[in-house]
Amino acid sequence: MLVVDNISLKAGTFELTNITFTVDQGDYFVILGISGVGKSLLLESIAGLIKINSGNIYLRGKNISEEKIQKRNISIVYQDTDLFPHLTVFENIAYPLRSKREKDIEEKVLKTAELVGVSDKLSRKPDTLSGGEYQRVALARSLAADNDIFLLDEPLSSLDAKSKRELRALLRKLNRSGITIIHVTHDYEEAVSLAGKIGIMEKGNLVHVATPENIFKHPKSEFVAQFIGIKNFLPGKLKSLPQSDLKEFIVNETRLFCLTEADDGDAFLLIQPEEISISNSAESGSARNHFEGEIIDIARAKIGVEVTVDIGCEVVALISAESMNSLGLKIGNRIWTNFKASACRIYN
Repeated sequence: MLVVDNISLKAGTFELTNITFTVDQGDYFVILGISGVGKSLLLESIAGLIKINSGNIYLRGKNISEEKIQKRNISIVYQDTDLFPHLTVFENIAYPLRSKREKDIEEKVLKTAELVGVSDKLSRKPDTLSGGEYQRVALARSLAADNDIFLLDEPLSSLDAKSKRELRALLRKLNRSGITIIHVTHDYEEAVSLAGKIGIMEKGNLVHVATPENIFKHPKSEFVAQFIGIKNFLPGKLKSLPQSDLKEFIVNETRLFCLTEADDGDAFLLIQPEEISISNSAESGSARNHFEGEIIDIARAKIGVEVTVDIGCEVVALISAESMNSLGLKIGNRIWTNFKASACRIYN
């Protein structure tokens, strides 16, 4: 659907260099990177706000590299998108429809407002909305334009934790309805919870494009590995347990207890290596997960030692060198891994 083919551009002293990727109809593609690597610049070049110096951008087979933003059929929503303060929510959502002289404006506004959950706020002014409500209206205004692709530039970064969770759920819902989304963020948790495909940006270059599982399990560079900071990223299925506040996460045939509000079904599990302890026997205490396994690798880390253990799936624990020596750990040893249910972070 969208093909970005070897584009480069220069903005002041900063450059984007030889960027290439493809986004298919219905994809959720997240561009992930630290601040200042060119993520927003790339988004604006796709939208037509910034002219590229070389390469081409194709949408539905048509070269749109020279098209003006109004003719690209692409919507963009910024972190701090400004709604028109003198207009009601209804009038803000209707604005792109009136600009295009669309028919059935009221019907389309009501449908879009219901989709994003603001149908009860149509008569209100923007300054009466919460941060999450404000961003929902901004999304609705862009959706109402009915463009081919939806570009989001750090849309959740200024929201509180509750609003972020709600907006993530809304974005997943919109994507499931068939909307194609390209989303820029510096937050890896946000990326993994939303993306079907992730592109990692570093210093104006797109250095790795793959599924979340591939990105997190097989980083292609030291930058990617350091940036994501995750060793344990496991795909599996989440299942509720009767009469319990815990859920069961099943990866291969290994069953882990998790304390989570995530929905049942296909999901990813993240565990920080420092959350996993190692012992010669199952520990007593509040940890609900105890698995015996075989040490398959031991490697010095920047701080401490990373011990990889096969418990039916591979997990990495970060321990001190003193702990490794006192436990007498060696590759091939049988040892126990222990971690709390609350250490398991689940993303649908």
